[in-house]
This record gives sequence, structure tokens and C-alpha cells, in this order.
Amino acid sequence: MLQRSRRSAPTHPQHPAHPRHPARSPLPARLLGAALLTALLGACTGTEEAAVPLTLAVLSDGGTVLRAVTPTDTGGVVSAPEGARVTVTGGVKLFTPAGGQRLLLTRQDGVESRAPDLSDPRPYPDPTFTPRCDLKSAQNAARDRLLILSDCGGVQNLALYQTGALVWTAALPGALVTAPGPDTPPTRLAVQGDVGIVARARLGGGSEVLRAAPVTPGDATAQVSLPQAAPAIRDLANLGGTLIAATDTGVQSLTPAGLPDPATTRAALGATRFDRLWTGGPQNLLAAWRDPALAGTGSEPLRVWDGRAATAATVENVTDLRDLTVTPDGFLYTLTGNALRRHDTLLGLQNGNWRSVTLPVALQDARSVTWVVPTP
Repeated sequence: MLQRSRRSAPTHPQHPAHPRHPARSPLPARLLGAALLTALLGACTGTEEAAVPLTLAVLSDGGTVLRAVTPTDTGGVVSAPEGARVTVTGGVKLFTPAGGQRLLLTRQDGVESRAPDLSDPRPYPDPTFTPRCDLKSAQNAARDRLLILSDCGGVQNLALYQTGALVWTAALPGALVTAPGPDTPPTRLAVQGDVGIVARARLGGGSEVLRAAPVTPGDATAQVSLPQAAPAIRDLANLGGTLIAATDTGVQSLTPAGLPDPATTRAALGATRFDRLWTGGPQNLLAAWRDPALAGTGSEPLRVWDGRAATAATVENVTDLRDLTVTPDGFLYTLTGNALRRHDTLLGLQNGNWRSVTLPVALQDARSVTWVVPTP
């Protein structure tokens, strides 16, 4: 099998085999990841390629260093030799676009794509508004659209891209908010098709939601709705084409207007607060985490749900979680300010053996992580 055949069976005593679960083989999920990775490589060369490890791109040093590492598994020992390293300016967030052969870097003043070895930077076309600053960004489930928000001291503008082409821009109405506090809801984005959703702090408490979409397909300017009051929204995500929100009372789907719907609270995660959401991987996983700095605890559990289990699984307790990514070969990588850890979702969701390991990568003030298929 493509993604797991290069790894020897674990021999470390902390990771025993589990023959007592013969009916719960991870084969289908592993084959799914293998098929995806084979398709990605075949699309790149036109032929079926031999198995290759996926490369991770990591944005570190406060957003000024972009590096590539390739985790490998030999005899149960995981290594992560570092490949390319480049200096960037104002890095904010990394994404993997559709196809997986390049990566996207959102900077404070723009967006660019790069090759797996971090070379060949190709800037996205500039939107019509200036200046651009303090960018936030979000990707759709199909990974062919990217929504960015520029916030220059309260002057906010949106731009939507599709496969690198500018689709539309929109100016948001001014936001009237009190001075930011430790529990003030953050500004979050989500995108589905040509519709962009913005959640931001609202004067008087909670969040307000704005919906931006073109009136007629092909319009270069999107129409923005009036702000709608909502409970505090801590994060937004796109779960297989369904927009979801992390609220103080659980993870909920958004209505067509962009508001959280309490009737859709995911019981598997409980009616509790989460501050961050991530989705992805061959099993369409949902990961949720509460920030311990706001919760007043030293660490908080990272929960993962496959959409079927009655209760979400706990991977481990985490402090200072900055980002995570789920790769097509079934691994979940968590990034804190100074560490990159790998977790095996295929085994973890079956029997709780996440085979968690810290990769030997020296990091400082890391910000974002994503995966990319290396060039054959």
C-alpha cells in the first residue's frame, strides 16, 4: 500500500500490535489515502508513480522562515530531514491547493504559490483595493478557492480567488467594536462556492456575521449583507462543503444566512466551547480544540471526530496549538510554537493508539503547517 508500505511495523514496546480488533482493519481508509496520493502523483506526470513520502511545509520564526521537511519511518524510528529553507516577509498561513503539487502562502500583503521545494514563487494577482495589510484567509473544501480579508485599522476588504484567478472583491462596512479584550471573538472567514462569510466582534458583545456574494455570476464586485448579530463565534471551518462554527455552546452548522444553528450542535463534541476548528484528510475529519490560555488551564484536549462515532476521540492534551494538517496518508500533524508532532489517525480512531511522536525539527515561534506532494 502506497502510504504505509514504506514504514516498517512498529517494534517499540509502547506501540504493540492489536490483534484483538481483527474486524476493524484500517485497510479501507489506508487504500483511500493511497488512491488519493497515487492520483495526485499520476496527475503530475501522467503515469502511476512509486510511493514517495509527503513533504510538510512549515512557516516558523514568526512568519519569516518557510521550510520543508519530509517525515520518514525506518524500523519504527521517525526522522524528518529538513530540505529547503527560504526567508519570507510577513507570512501568515499555509494552504494546500487542489492537486497538491504546490503550496499557498498567505502573507500580510498578498498571496503566492510555491513549488514543493519552496522555489518558483508565483504571486496571485493583486486585488483592486489598497493598501493590503494584516491578511486573514480561508480555503473551501475543494481547495480551489481562497478568500482573503485585509484589515487596515478597521478598513476591511475581501477578495476571492479561484485557482489563482481573482473572482471578486468587496468592501465591508465599518466595524464598531470596543477595545479588544482577552475573550473578544476573533475575526474569522469561511468560503463556499463564490460566497464568503466573515464573523467579527460586535459592539456590545458576541459576533456579527456578514455574507458576501456576487449578485450575478461573473460580477467583479460582491454584494455584502448588513451585519447580523450572532453569539460569539470562535472559529469557522468547511466540513465537506458544510460551513460550521465553533461557539461557546458547541460546534454548529451555519444557516444560509451565515448564522450558527443551535439545532445542529454536534453531539459527539458536546455542548461546550471550542476556539479552533480544522478539517481534512481522507476520512474528512473534524478536529476541535479550546485555547487553555482563555480556559485558565495548562492544556486542553485535542478532539477528533470522523462524523460517525457517537463521541469524538481525544488525541492528547495540547498547549499553544498553532495549526494542524491531516495528510492523505492518514497522519495528523500538530504544530505548537516550538514542536511538530505526528499522530496516526487510522489506528487512533480504531483503538486509541495514536502512535504520537515529536518530529526532530527545531522550531521557534512556528505559525502554520501544510502538506504538499513532492515533485517526482
